[in-house]
Amino acid sequence: MMFEADDEAAALELLHDSSCTDGLPVVIPTPERVARLVLSSGLDADLDLGSMGPGGGAATVEKIATNAVMAGCLADHMPVVVAAIRAILQPEFDLAEMQATTHSTAPLTIVNGPVVRHCDIAAGFGALGPGHRANASIGRAVRLCMMNIGDARPGVSDMALLGHPGKFGFCLAEDEAASPWESLAASRGHAADESVVTVLGAEAPHSVVFTNDADDPDSPARLLRALAAVIANTGSNNANFGGGAVAVALNPEHAQVLADAGLTRADVQRELQRTAVNTRGHLRSINTGFIRSGDDADVIHAVRRPDDIVLFVAGGSGLYSAVFPSWAAGAHRNAIVSETVVTGEACELPWAASAGS
Repeated sequence: MMFEADDEAAALELLHDSSCTDGLPVVIPTPERVARLVLSSGLDADLDLGSMGPGGGAATVEKIATNAVMAGCLADHMPVVVAAIRAILQPEFDLAEMQATTHSTAPLTIVNGPVVRHCDIAAGFGALGPGHRANASIGRAVRLCMMNIGDARPGVSDMALLGHPGKFGFCLAEDEAASPWESLAASRGHAADESVVTVLGAEAPHSVVFTNDADDPDSPARLLRALAAVIANTGSNNANFGGGAVAVALNPEHAQVLADAGLTRADVQRELQRTAVNTRGHLRSINTGFIRSGDDADVIHAVRRPDDIVLFVAGGSGLYSAVFPSWAAGAHRNAIVSETVVTGEACELPWAASAGS
């Protein structure tokens, strides 16, 4: 579909009136702007990356570029957006089901590798807040694609009862320099020099406050107990459904507390999975709708496997880390997906070529 308007102000109102925006002003996707981002992807404009639910629209590179323009993306951001779209289009992500659920879930995109510095994707203070152009634009581009290609409209096909601000954009980098461990991407089998996006459907971050005492040998265990308690929050889908993925963003200071205790990332994942539990009776005393029959003393794990905990380092150092519960439903129980960011495609800018002729 091609819109026509007298000027950019009229074009913006037309896009709003046509429900093509997320409610905020957008950059007008003129053919020239879209062509520039298509070119920066290194892919053909009509290449179809897959059907995007729930509406089943074809996620062509041109359509993705159109939404990336509207989101304010720079040309350098386009390969990250494409990788994120490829990730959520993986069948294991259950995008159509996730878009249509009444739960307040959104794709949380975590970026690793050289592209983080190249695109200036923030990992530290306020990485999920305002003020970071790449984070905001890339995350917003994914959401606009979900709306305009996937046809996810609030109250019509996107049935989230309340939603959360991460449904505007939910993107940050891991702070690899501040992490005492290998990167999240490396822990999931990617090469250290690869740029990678890791995506899972998640709620807004739930704050975990913890004060370290270097003289207290129990400090690392106290931190683990605090994190596990938030993961096992009895109001969450993870606790009630007994599964799904969970993301945990450790601030650098908290990550160092655990590393100084000799714990690897895998050690922390195992301990959190082991201790993020409730009894069947306790869950039943709060919510009878989802708890299967069994003995009240039975232990119910909020996370089935240690690898279902996406543990990464982000944010500023201080008192707070965060847990991101998930929907924990769908055919694949809120699977975690990853995709390599393909950069460095050789191409000649058409306007540069014409200028030199």
